[in-house]
Amino acid sequence: MASTPTGGALLALSDDLAGAVERAGASVVAVNARQRVGSTGVHWRPGIIVTADHTIERESDLTVTLADGATAPATLAGRDPNTDLAVLRIEGTNGTAATIGTGASLKVGHMALAIGRAGDGVSASLGVISALAGPWHTGRGGQIDRFIRADVTFYPGFSGGPLVNAQGEVVGINTSGVSRSMGLTIPSETVNRVVDTLLTKGRIARGYLGISLQPVRLPEALKTALGTDAETALIVVSAEPNSPADAAGMMIGDVLISLDGKPVAEAETVQGILAPEMVGKTITARIARGGVPTDVQVTVGERPQREG
Repeated sequence: MASTPTGGALLALSDDLAGAVERAGASVVAVNARQRVGSTGVHWRPGIIVTADHTIERESDLTVTLADGATAPATLAGRDPNTDLAVLRIEGTNGTAATIGTGASLKVGHMALAIGRAGDGVSASLGVISALAGPWHTGRGGQIDRFIRADVTFYPGFSGGPLVNAQGEVVGINTSGVSRSMGLTIPSETVNRVVDTLLTKGRIARGYLGISLQPVRLPEALKTALGTDAETALIVVSAEPNSPADAAGMMIGDVLISLDGKPVAEAETVQGILAPEMVGKTITARIARGGVPTDVQVTVGERPQREG
């Protein structure tokens, strides 16, 4: 009975993974934009580097270190703290652009690699896709096309680096900046959308009302008065002075039932309604004040950009 050479299958797998790191690593750069530990970036398109926004601590004197060890000056093309993505431009280099895959191709259990270049060479960690879900919004309202969590280790400096599939394709940007409890991956579909907007406009507008909301259970009498079967709505717990909500007359204690005709029971629903294209539009907020339903017209503002 013929025997398989010891470790043959494992060696082949090991070689395949090393090959994936080598292919993807050619497009992985070190981003020098903060003190102490640098961060990682991906040569997303010719002359375009994508990294994690929270790692950009200064906006001038930026450089990136390419795969061949050369250092290239970079300029900030735009940043979006809401999705934790920043875009840099580099010139005068023939660095290798990444092969971009799609997050939609991933399945739970697929092998994945996180790659970083915060030091002299490429580093990598191996794991599997541990969780996938549909679209979601970050705490600042950034729209993410798909929830991706990989069971990989984000070593210091890995934020802004790629999540790579077994074929060596970049399927997203890894970051520890959108969740306090875990590192997540911003899928390539979201990255492409943000890159396109930042390269043309320099920023991404986000809808903004200027209120903080918490879920509250609706009493039966109020549900009857409103003609709704919804069990919960959102109560206003704070309102910023001179904000769109303040200008519309919304107050602490108002209960937000619907916005732009859509029922709201979670703050994420409100964030989804306040999409970039809604900035400047006047919409109807249906509220209950003192148990009495009323409609308020509010003009959606633009969320202030975080500095630094």
